[in-house]
Amino acid sequence: MAFNIVCMPPQRFLMHNLPKNFPQRALKPNHTCHFRCSAITQTFQDQRRSANYQPTIWTDDFVKSLKSEDMDELHKERSKELEDEVRIMIGNKGARPLTLLQLIDDVERLGLGYRFSKDITAALDRIIAMEGSNVGVEKSIHATALKFRLLRQHGYDVSQDIFRSYKDHHGDFVEDLQNDVKGLLSLYEASFLAFEGENLLEEVKSFTMIHLEDIKGYVDKSLVEKINHSLELPLHRRMCRLEARWYIDVYSKNKEANQSLLELAVLDFNMVQSTLQSDLKTVARWWKGVSLASKLNFIRDRLMECFFWTVGMIYEPSFSDCRIGLTQVTSLITTIDDIYDVYGSLDELQLFTYVVKRWDANAVKSLPHYMKLCFLALYNTVNGMAYDTLKENGINVIPILSKAWADLCQAFLVEAEWNYRKQTPTLEDYLENAWRSVSGNVILVHAYFLMSQNVTTEALEYLERHHDILKWSSMIFRLCNDLGTSTDELQRGETANSILCCMHQNGLSEKLAREHISNLISEAWKKLNKGRVDDSPFSKHYLETAMNLARISQCTYQYGDGHGAPDSRSKNRVLATIIEPIRLIK
Repeated sequence: MAFNIVCMPPQRFLMHNLPKNFPQRALKPNHTCHFRCSAITQTFQDQRRSANYQPTIWTDDFVKSLKSEDMDELHKERSKELEDEVRIMIGNKGARPLTLLQLIDDVERLGLGYRFSKDITAALDRIIAMEGSNVGVEKSIHATALKFRLLRQHGYDVSQDIFRSYKDHHGDFVEDLQNDVKGLLSLYEASFLAFEGENLLEEVKSFTMIHLEDIKGYVDKSLVEKINHSLELPLHRRMCRLEARWYIDVYSKNKEANQSLLELAVLDFNMVQSTLQSDLKTVARWWKGVSLASKLNFIRDRLMECFFWTVGMIYEPSFSDCRIGLTQVTSLITTIDDIYDVYGSLDELQLFTYVVKRWDANAVKSLPHYMKLCFLALYNTVNGMAYDTLKENGINVIPILSKAWADLCQAFLVEAEWNYRKQTPTLEDYLENAWRSVSGNVILVHAYFLMSQNVTTEALEYLERHHDILKWSSMIFRLCNDLGTSTDELQRGETANSILCCMHQNGLSEKLAREHISNLISEAWKKLNKGRVDDSPFSKHYLETAMNLARISQCTYQYGDGHGAPDSRSKNRVLATIIEPIRLIK
């Protein structure tokens, strides 16, 4: 029998369970709705959106099946012998500056920099003390560019003016540079360490890119491989662990390769990988225990991709606890993002945002069941991390951690409201919210406490004020994310991402809008480069971790949505860094 009924709107239904002090202005005005039905069985659940995310290919059984040997015990003695050999080479005070610079570059690109950080700093100090602002008798463009890049990578104050001598009196680059392919490549890589306003380095980048893309005649195959690799994505923006895997292969083909250095690189890569697999198993047990993937079938089950993300941020074996904690954080971010982007009604999202702002377990009684699961998983996990910080440093960081999550959910809610109203904001308004909604700030705030043994009041103030190192790494994260995910988002009917806002505001084609966003990424990198060398209370390790957030963003979204919709490229990246060891070279 069909009949008319008047249904209570979702807002009025939710009011029955709301705390008395819930800000009712967050809810839409009450209204009644009329419909005809044959039974009161259909619920809002039936009208939930779905992004049709593919299931994970990295099952719990697969992770459990990883049987990495204890590589540290197997190769500890040999790696120590090789490490001592390399340390002697770096510390050789009689080495030519260019020889030493090339050795340092090889060590770092092979993934060994963390083993020799103090030795490398001492070697660079010696070079500066001996040579001043020049590279001694080494006047080649390769030597000059390599020195500039390495010094800037390590936070030294070195001016772009070092390259002015390669321009003629007309202001053009001297013609001989076009014939020095190795020098052009070194110059190109150096140009990506630019700060905002360093126009000379912009000229260097444009000049070298044009000539590298137009290389003709005989060029060594290995050099061509390096050129193509660099033009695809420059070294400064590459994920360090993937670069190490690639460079070990390239270096092994070099007839002049130092065999001790190569052997150490292979042993170290496999030893680090063994540690990563152990970390992965630990965090997989946590993920299975919280059961969000099994209880919430609408979310992306992306534990492996989250773990890969944290490996991109901090791979050194001594930071296992940080990797595990950040994987928990990024897994929770992914889950909550899906609630806001795909599943939750606007009324539920407003309520969830309010509960996260309260950070009170008693408030969950007002939430739908699926949100109760999510909030309590978040609440318990974050409070556990805060307890560890309190135990080690005597500081209660729950206020700063909970505020970071509240700010994230508020930014998520703004985007949900734009989508609900079918509203496309200006690019400026979108980016002001979007660098927060991308979650980089939440990740980096947690990273500070997970990797810091000495938490300082000054650092807490810098975190709360969103120091440039947090803001601009997050901005790069956001813009790369938009370039990789915009197609799927538009198909889902979403109305706000940087590309769409740019098209809508400026009347641009999608192609031109994408070019504009790519230019914004380049500008953000310049600000990030400067933020890393400015005075701050952050450790060198933390600053590099923030830089690595931008790098893993470039990696993940370079060819599409490598996090939400991982393809064969994404799978191969995981295999190369986490699963498959390098065969030992005899």
